[in-house]
Amino acid sequence: MNGWLWAATVLAGALVPLVLVAALGDVHQALVAIEAAGVDSALALLLLSEGTQSQSFATLALVTAVMSFIGSIAYIQFLVDLQSVKR
Repeated sequence: MNGWLWAATVLAGALVPLVLVAALGDVHQALVAIEAAGVDSALALLLLSEGTQSQSFATLALVTAVMSFIGSIAYIQFLVDLQSVKR
């Protein structure tokens, strides 16, 4: 294993606490954890792409980054709709 793959492994391991906070934290903490997990996973895929010299992982990292942003916006919209129903 080279340094790129070790760094990708560390970032993949950093996803575990982010998923726990997203699942168990309050709404604001969950949103921050989801955003951080999206950035973390995109970076891990980029490091994996460089470590294995595979372009497909870089493409997957780009798609992950865009979908993470879109998913966060959808989550915020869901929270706004949920709060308007409670009123």
